[in-house]
Amino acid sequence: MEEPSADEIYAAFEEKVKRTIYIDNLSHQVTETVLKNALNQFGNVTKVQFIPTFFTPCNVYAALVEMESVKQAEEIIQDMGDSTLMISGMPRPVRAQKAKMEMFDDRPKKHHKKIACYWMDPSHQNFDAVNKIKNLTKKHAAEVAYLMELQLAEEEMLHNQQSETLKANFKKYELIDGVQTDGTLKHLAARYGTQLDDY
Repeated sequence: MEEPSADEIYAAFEEKVKRTIYIDNLSHQVTETVLKNALNQFGNVTKVQFIPTFFTPCNVYAALVEMESVKQAEEIIQDMGDSTLMISGMPRPVRAQKAKMEMFDDRPKKHHKKIACYWMDPSHQNFDAVNKIKNLTKKHAAEVAYLMELQLAEEEMLHNQQSETLKANFKKYELIDGVQTDGTLKHLAARYGTQLDDY
């Protein structure tokens, strides 16, 4: 069988990128199975690849999720913009966006382009411009880290609210169960002349 050409390989890669979404602000507890179960409600997940987020705390992750079709990927991005993603029954303030080619570590080369890196001498005519770009990158990294801290605080607050609601509901069920088992319900029914149905 004939080997695919470099152009064909790159075209296939471009199609894969279109079917893939980038999801960030994931808890370290989110596994591939958990993420697949959460996203399979939108379509068929074919691959999940967790990737490092260098500008965020170590307990936050991101993932590249490849869907079966471009349409499914677009629908997920749209739906997650309108509502919170549910993971294991809990809403999570994660974000979804279209994947970009630069996010893939296995991206093929196009037209055999090479990227060359070298140290720039301070006397170089473009040194000031490059230095400004470097400082701007640091500023953006600091802003991203701050925004991520705010999102993590929001997620923690949401988790605490859910825990309190769960505890309050559990106490209500305990109270109802206690009323039924200790005879209080029958006593109240007799007191007010109400007929109890047997369940």
